[in-house]
Amino acid sequence: MTKTSRRFKLVDTFYIVMMILPLLVGMGIQVLTKPQSDGIALTGARIFFTIPMPIQNFPVTESQINSLLVTVTIFFFCLYMVHGISERAKLKRQLIAEWIVEQVDKLVHENMGGVFRGYAPFIVAMLALSAVSSLSSLIGLFPPTSDINVVGGWAILVFILITYYKFKCGPLYYLKSFTEPVALLAPINFLSEFATPISMSFRHYGNILSGTVISTLLAVALSGLSALVFGWLPGLFGELPWFRLGIPAILSIYFDVFSGCLQAFIFAMLTMMNVAGAYPQEEHEARKQKKLLKKQRKNENKQVA
Repeated sequence: MTKTSRRFKLVDTFYIVMMILPLLVGMGIQVLTKPQSDGIALTGARIFFTIPMPIQNFPVTESQINSLLVTVTIFFFCLYMVHGISERAKLKRQLIAEWIVEQVDKLVHENMGGVFRGYAPFIVAMLALSAVSSLSSLIGLFPPTSDINVVGGWAILVFILITYYKFKCGPLYYLKSFTEPVALLAPINFLSEFATPISMSFRHYGNILSGTVISTLLAVALSGLSALVFGWLPGLFGELPWFRLGIPAILSIYFDVFSGCLQAFIFAMLTMMNVAGAYPQEEHEARKQKKLLKKQRKNENKQVA
């Protein structure tokens, strides 16, 4: 083994360890800090500690910590995928990375147009963060997407982008858009402006949380059914929740894996549609042409004078 290949494998090992380590830290925090419970309980994100602030104290919650851990995992996964890339792909991971980039570029181009080509990294980051956050429940972590504060923060970011592109033609055009198609609809249009981030956040949060609630209720029901059917067995055999062996794992394929990935895709699609739909491209281009003509006329008048 050459020195270069040894160094390459050491860097690869470091990236893999740093991918797994944050998740292990999260599992350790979960085991060490979660209070003991006699049964199955549904609770929100636990507050670990509070930072005093001038206006309002800032609570550091379980969902924030897990979001940070998921972000670190995704960051080192990206570093691992691009480590050793070259013009001619020599590694299978490079082919996978190139395929992901091509598919996301295609998705953004089809839904947002060529103007928003630079949004591909933002969309794939949102997809990865949302999907991995939801899938973290498979290893016993509290999924950050089950916290309305986390998903609401993403929706507010999207709302800022929507408003930014609506202001591309100036504040007067933005205010005028509330009166379309008729001025009587201005109050409804104004409410719908703020309904977009609310609906996006509650749709994502509600679907992930409902999956958690349904899975918990099914686990309780299966425990009761096991006691009813096998309770007559002597000793430990009668106490074991037989129906909870395997069945929750099958249900988890839908509620945790499929639903989590689907909601990540839906949130990304809504982001692309809302941001692209907010941009008045034709009006903005016409406004740029008018400004350019005015600038040319001023230059011509200066030259004549």
